[in-house]
Amino acid sequence: MDGVSTIRSTMPSGPLPTTIEAIHRYVADNGVRFLFAQFVDMHGKPSAKLVPAHHLEDLFAAGAGFAGAAAGDIGQRPNDPDLAAMPDPASFTPLPWRPDVARIACNIEVEGQAWGYDPRTILRTQIERAASMGYELKIGAELEYFLLRRTEDGGLEVADKLDDLEQPCYDMRALTRNLDFVTEVADHLTALGWDNYATDHEDANGQFEQNFAYADALTTCDRAIFFRYMVETLAQEQGLIATFMPKPFSHMTGNGCHFHMSLWKDGRNVFEADPAADVHGLGLSTEGYHFVGGLKAHARAYIALTAPTVNSYKRLVVGSQSGSAWAPVYISYGNNNRTQMLRIPGPGRIEDRTVDGSCNPYLAATAILASGLDGIERGLEPGDPTSGLNLHELSAAEREVMGIETLPGNLLDAVRELERDDVLRAALGSCGREDYIDYYAKIKKAEWEQAHSQVTDWELRRYLQLF
Repeated sequence: MDGVSTIRSTMPSGPLPTTIEAIHRYVADNGVRFLFAQFVDMHGKPSAKLVPAHHLEDLFAAGAGFAGAAAGDIGQRPNDPDLAAMPDPASFTPLPWRPDVARIACNIEVEGQAWGYDPRTILRTQIERAASMGYELKIGAELEYFLLRRTEDGGLEVADKLDDLEQPCYDMRALTRNLDFVTEVADHLTALGWDNYATDHEDANGQFEQNFAYADALTTCDRAIFFRYMVETLAQEQGLIATFMPKPFSHMTGNGCHFHMSLWKDGRNVFEADPAADVHGLGLSTEGYHFVGGLKAHARAYIALTAPTVNSYKRLVVGSQSGSAWAPVYISYGNNNRTQMLRIPGPGRIEDRTVDGSCNPYLAATAILASGLDGIERGLEPGDPTSGLNLHELSAAEREVMGIETLPGNLLDAVRELERDDVLRAALGSCGREDYIDYYAKIKKAEWEQAHSQVTDWELRRYLQLF
């Protein structure tokens, strides 16, 4: 993995097509032979059919058909009619390392009707609700990942064996040793027009983050799905494993997917404050503080969607691991302070640090947007910020005096909170035979029960001969 990459994207320069007519021209002019018609299930797992380019017209007319019950948790039973994946032309994405192939993100329909179990459709519905209020949510997603390899005995280790510092964050030498991989990813991001603006070695050994510009919520979520797929694919081509799992190693910090958010109206960021009207001095408008108030009010419920796995809650802990622990534990907001759940890193922007690498970005964005809009509609005050405090060092008594609540400590508790949240129940919608929240809760409770039924090595070491 040493040396500077000589691999560069061979995609044509210029903006990508966003209409059916423009896609037809692009495909013809640039030798695109196949297109992935792609969608995701509840867990964000991408599924696709590979459609020859000479059937592009058929794809846009009728979609790609799938036996939904075989495609993951997307609300289908074996006796249900097939899913139709209907392509959204605005999501057309050539594979930069294989520019003769492209991806189109799809919305799911069944018998001509929008399918309520489709995460992308759920987000689109919430975006439409925001638009009816005059708002557009924009998001920047910070996706972290580990580069690993299998050991001879089937275990996992950091791919770069020299990456062993106790405090490896921003280590230039480790970043240099991995230039082949990270510069290939960076080049592809820029070729796609996403504007890669930074790559860094993150806080754990073998961990990286590669940033691209923010966009509207749907576009960013489409890009997050493609980014994970691209990084995983490029790693596999080198015999490596790239993982976005929240906590692959107990002694290292985990993978976040922090959302940086702003709300726009008539081309203006409504979170930006008039300094004279900034009541808490953090660079947010009244609407921005009410959005924060909504996030705080629903955090214990929506974290079931932003941190959606059993493993997620092993990231949300207090304590230093391989440098520092940056994950939130408490429901709080404040200035440029990474112990906060909601960080205000600069004027007009809110960072939610509960979101992790395992999230389905469509569902996470839906929950956050619905919570923030509820805060605006009800004028929810966020309370005083806890700027400047290291929340991880506060005692329970100090937190109680300050009114700082704790986030759920495991997936089961989070899902139970989600089931009780009427605002999120409405936002996630009804699927005809059930509310999506009830479907989600059923799947996630089964996931929790399966994990909880396992007897771990830790339990054997702790209890086998204790009594």
